[in-house]
Amino acid sequence: MKRYYLLWILLGILYPNMKGQVPANSPLGNVKKIEVSHSTYTFLTTNGRAQVTVYAPGVIRIRVAHQAFAPDFSYAVEVKPEACHVQVTDAKGLYTISTDSVTLRITKDPLRFTFLTKTGEVINADDPAFGTSWLGEEVTTYKTLQPGERFIGMGEHGGNLDRAGTACVNYNTDNPEYDDASDRMYSTIPFYMGLHDHLAYGIFMDNSSRSLFSFGAGSNRFDYFRASCGEMNYYFIYHSTVKGIIGSYTWLTGRTPIPPIWSLGYQQCRWCYFPEADLLSTAAKFRERHIPIDMIYLDINYMDHYKIFTWDPHRFPDPKAMTGKLQKMGMHLAVIIDPGVKIAKNYPVYQQGVDSSLFIKYPDGTNYAGQVWPGWCNFPDFTMPKTRAWWGRWVKTYADEGVTGFWNDMNEIAVWGKEVPDLLNLNWDGLHTTYRQAKNVYGFQMARSTYEGAKKYMDGKRPFVLSRSGYSGLQRYTAIWTGDNQAKEDHMLLGVRLINSLGLSGVTFAGMDVGGFSGNPTQSLYTRWMEIGAFLPMYRAHTTINSNREEPWDFGETCEDIARRYIGFRYQLLPYIYAGFYESSQDGMPLNRSLAINYTNDSTIYDPEFQQEYLFGPSILVAPVKGTESLCRVYLPEGNWYDLFNDKPYAGKQVIVANSELNRLPLYVKAGSIIPMQKLVESTADNSGDTLFINLYEGQQPNQYRYYEDDGTTYKYESGHYYKRLISYDPQQAMLTFGKKEGSFTSRFHVITLVLHGFTPEEVQHLTVNGAAKTVTPEEIRFFTSHFAFADYGPFDTKHVLSVSFPDNDDQIQVSW
Repeated sequence: MKRYYLLWILLGILYPNMKGQVPANSPLGNVKKIEVSHSTYTFLTTNGRAQVTVYAPGVIRIRVAHQAFAPDFSYAVEVKPEACHVQVTDAKGLYTISTDSVTLRITKDPLRFTFLTKTGEVINADDPAFGTSWLGEEVTTYKTLQPGERFIGMGEHGGNLDRAGTACVNYNTDNPEYDDASDRMYSTIPFYMGLHDHLAYGIFMDNSSRSLFSFGAGSNRFDYFRASCGEMNYYFIYHSTVKGIIGSYTWLTGRTPIPPIWSLGYQQCRWCYFPEADLLSTAAKFRERHIPIDMIYLDINYMDHYKIFTWDPHRFPDPKAMTGKLQKMGMHLAVIIDPGVKIAKNYPVYQQGVDSSLFIKYPDGTNYAGQVWPGWCNFPDFTMPKTRAWWGRWVKTYADEGVTGFWNDMNEIAVWGKEVPDLLNLNWDGLHTTYRQAKNVYGFQMARSTYEGAKKYMDGKRPFVLSRSGYSGLQRYTAIWTGDNQAKEDHMLLGVRLINSLGLSGVTFAGMDVGGFSGNPTQSLYTRWMEIGAFLPMYRAHTTINSNREEPWDFGETCEDIARRYIGFRYQLLPYIYAGFYESSQDGMPLNRSLAINYTNDSTIYDPEFQQEYLFGPSILVAPVKGTESLCRVYLPEGNWYDLFNDKPYAGKQVIVANSELNRLPLYVKAGSIIPMQKLVESTADNSGDTLFINLYEGQQPNQYRYYEDDGTTYKYESGHYYKRLISYDPQQAMLTFGKKEGSFTSRFHVITLVLHGFTPEEVQHLTVNGAAKTVTPEEIRFFTSHFAFADYGPFDTKHVLSVSFPDNDDQIQVSW
């Protein structure tokens, strides 16, 4: 009995200490001292320190740490603070930092941040009780929820367009079973925009460890964002528009360089085309059946026992000759490259990695090994500069064989067993860290290594890089796709929302596996998916090795004909699509534009029934719908619209019932739009003719459109070798003006045909070009055409338009009527 009595005494002594080991919420505390250096303001507090840096009038960075700040390093942000006007006031309990755009009010006791407009409206504020706090190593910033606040962005996460009431976990994961509710996905973009009271702001938390963003999930008191370790490090962005916020975010993290034009055509992929004869016969069949295509892929079975940077000598005995045959057909080849390097003697990639100490290591210095397709593998440390350079030299071996597309997969890192130990050591560009912090940037740095190597060794040609995983800033180096999806109607629509969300998060070049990676799509599902794919930034069909063949002709003549026509229409739209990528390279605007960008304050666009609608570029509204629905409801936002198929006009701010028969994806054009098009081609290598078709849709509001061309394949545009001109529509003056050409590139088009939609013959009967009278010709046209001899399927409408042609030149051209 005495023994138990003593045990209870001992537990009574130890229990308070055991309780003390459980971390309690530890807030930042009160300000003790303020230090100022240039545009940076440091606040020393009773429980840590905070730092405010003005990067631009509408961009302010906040750093919070328990102890001294870590070295200032980021893979996402490349810019430095720019000089701007700042006014500071220091009162007893209040410190204020004001720029020309925003005011930051800082309370000292305790330290809290409130961002206000110049007129004093609260944009965003710390929760007054908690602000930034720690729970053990976890650091969290709590923000006051504003009445009716919406939240958009966060990259590759499912759920609704408005994320209010939900949470997102950022932890890059190979998740082939993902669905709309999955919170772990393949890439991490810890950036969102808050919307309330006609105000908009953005927050980018640049901490690559596992993070959680809660937008009032389970609490109506606050929203918050949390990092599992490291500093709290976020950028507050204020602008009057969502477009402006995306522009500032991509100013911080970089913008998508203009891709090679052939990567914007149709791409065909399968796990896997092998041997070589299967690949070449598939490519030839596309040409025989007049289905436009520019790229075809090889999955893992092209390699010798899945060893990266090798070729199976029996299946693909002469890669360079094979790529030469594809090139003669006007096609490019992309190959898959995983990060795992097979542990095998007499394998140069592995041996060089070991000899030069290029692989990720355990703390005891031994190389980490994980099991994946080749068996046991080591994994390159892409956060080490010499590893990136070494990897680039191996990429050159593919480029030397004629490969121009590089597909980085399994780079979350994905291994059998799912888990990679957090304690692994990575170089982190000489600063050294663990996998716990580096996991979310691993795929990003792999894609960077691939892109930099390909760019260096491809003789001035632009490569195409595609990655499954990434982190903020990935858009500087790679396109991304939404991982291993499923052949389901709901997955098709989920993919659209994921791509739209990526666009809100700075990623323009995004796509999904059209047709579904796993499973076998029905004819109607595949057909509808091919239609939607024609209006995505990246248009790639892909499926797994266990599925049926999924080329367009595998679903019958009707499906093949519809797919051919939609792919063909995309090729006609290439001048519009390419100019859209140019715009993105300048201001970060995505090609897939959630309606939240242009119609932020319209509550109907957030309705789950309409939330996947988007603008493809500035002018074409796409309303995705299941393949089983022959009628659907479409919301047309503010303004006037035309049915793309037949030019039927509609007023905006209304829900309409649209024809969505199997051959008809609901598509609408905004009134006043200017859409450049070319003749139908079957490859970007084909001659697109000498005529540029400028489609002008009658409207009451003025509009400007910047048309852009370059050679489509090199980097000469960076030194001014491009063709650019501003096209302005002034309906009040009844005038369309082509501004003077900019750049040294000569347009491949020598004739402009102006196609007038929604105009009456009487309105334009006195049309002139630079003062000279021109005859306007009535025409009957059809957009969705084909070179293939097959009877027309269904109502691909013809429409009556008016057109006039005139020579292009480099000077201003003024069309009046």
